[in-house]
Amino acid sequence: MNYFIYNGIRSSDMGVRISSKNIFSAPKFDLAFQSIPGRDGELINSNNRFPNTTVSYTCFIPARSIQELSEKVTAIKAWLYAQPDRYHTLSDSYDTVFFRKAVFNNKLDIADQVNKIGTFTVNFTCHPYRYSYAGQTKTTYTASNFILTNPYPFNAKPYLKLNGRGDGNLTIQTPTSTNVWEFTTLNGYTECDSELMNFYHDATPKNDTVSGEGFPLLYPGENAIIFDGGITSIEVMPRWVMV
Repeated sequence: MNYFIYNGIRSSDMGVRISSKNIFSAPKFDLAFQSIPGRDGELINSNNRFPNTTVSYTCFIPARSIQELSEKVTAIKAWLYAQPDRYHTLSDSYDTVFFRKAVFNNKLDIADQVNKIGTFTVNFTCHPYRYSYAGQTKTTYTASNFILTNPYPFNAKPYLKLNGRGDGNLTIQTPTSTNVWEFTTLNGYTECDSELMNFYHDATPKNDTVSGEGFPLLYPGENAIIFDGGITSIEVMPRWVMV
């Protein structure tokens, strides 16, 4: 039996049965086309981003009585509408390699449709990327100049923890690019969340102690990670992504 898990709760445990899912949905790249008088074709103006996408499940609720149905509907609404101001993990039995970051922010009319022996659809608003389970594992590296291979064609925005004291440099090198970040006043460690675009130590921001262009990214293919100075080791969660 297929199921989805949202905010830590499995649909089948709520009495929800899935009849179908839009399995092959993917986001549309955010760009616009501009016509130029007298010029064939159109120019592409890119915003360099993917917008959110929608993942939908067509579901039904089996029930022996109207009272049982009413109780299930109440519980389902309490589950889906909880914490609507943040993203939650969404996974399902259709895809065992990736999960999504999703929020339920749609109208849900279960009771009326189910009373007519129909189906209802659960629509989740999701981050454009699917996140690889394999990319959620933290690994500690104590020797500089190690290789991380991004297996997907999209840049990954990793979590990094740089351990050490004093000053140090982090370099990410690919066959076509070299990016360097200089860390000052390392006090045991500095954390970097490239997805949230933040350097910090516990709850203390450290952005003013780091210099470099943007935040670390792991590009498709091989990435050589080099560190020196007061940096003694690095913990990396690569966060591989795919649409």
